[in-house]
Amino acid sequence: MTDVFETRKPRASAWFRSLRDRIVTAFEGVENAFGTATPGRFEVTPTTRADGGGGLMSVMRGGRVFEKVGVNISEVHGQLGDRAQKAMAARGVPGMDSDPRFWASGISLVAHMVNPHAPAVHMNTRMFWTPHAAWFGGGSDLNPCIEYAEDTAHFHGQMQAACDAHSPEYFPKFKAWADEYFYVPHRGRARGVGGIFYDDLDTGDWEADFAFTQAVGAAFLPAFQPLIERRIGMPWNEADRDTQLYHRGLYAEYNLVYDRGTKFGLETGHDANAVLMSLPPLAKWY
Repeated sequence: MTDVFETRKPRASAWFRSLRDRIVTAFEGVENAFGTATPGRFEVTPTTRADGGGGLMSVMRGGRVFEKVGVNISEVHGQLGDRAQKAMAARGVPGMDSDPRFWASGISLVAHMVNPHAPAVHMNTRMFWTPHAAWFGGGSDLNPCIEYAEDTAHFHGQMQAACDAHSPEYFPKFKAWADEYFYVPHRGRARGVGGIFYDDLDTGDWEADFAFTQAVGAAFLPAFQPLIERRIGMPWNEADRDTQLYHRGLYAEYNLVYDRGTKFGLETGHDANAVLMSLPPLAKWY
């Protein structure tokens, strides 16, 4: 497994980088198309992990379309600590007690919009390798504070198309997984309207699993960009803004308490600013 993955790892990492570049270019185009006085640009900061690897944190703040949007990529490696080893072993990953080396690469995106009618969104895809197993994971979910049924239908439709091209079983399975994964137990509700979520994807055909993960990433802009363009010019008031800020509080609670990626990133020593990039710039709580 180790030898064949020496060529697969850079292929996966290069794909995540190319997807990041495509999304950053598209989002800067959207920001600047809506009359930003100062051209909107992502601030790009290299990130490091003390035990090996790093990435790029790309954040655009204070625009007229995006209040805060981050598109991060990473490629990290090293040895998993005790807590991470136990978490992996509990998920059925073999060999954690004998060889806890790992390699991981991925892209993570969160966008918080200025207009409360425009939904927030999350997207993440990744590849994870250990000497005894390798898999893909990720997904994308929509987080409106003011829901529009047609927006939800469009977003889910794009995710379904990406899934159906690879397996008719994927969308119902991964949609249900998203509904379960992005549920906030202490609030008794979901953090948004869902989308798809998958993890531990290893069908035995790495090329097929990689192609599916690429399809999920490629579906993101067609799923989300039309919603921005549809909603960003809508009038809104302070009551709408309050609704947005309280919903962001729910989003922050979920990411800090339950999100698997946040926990893993902090426990394995990745750059804390990059890990917590997903948090909104402003939020409210009752």
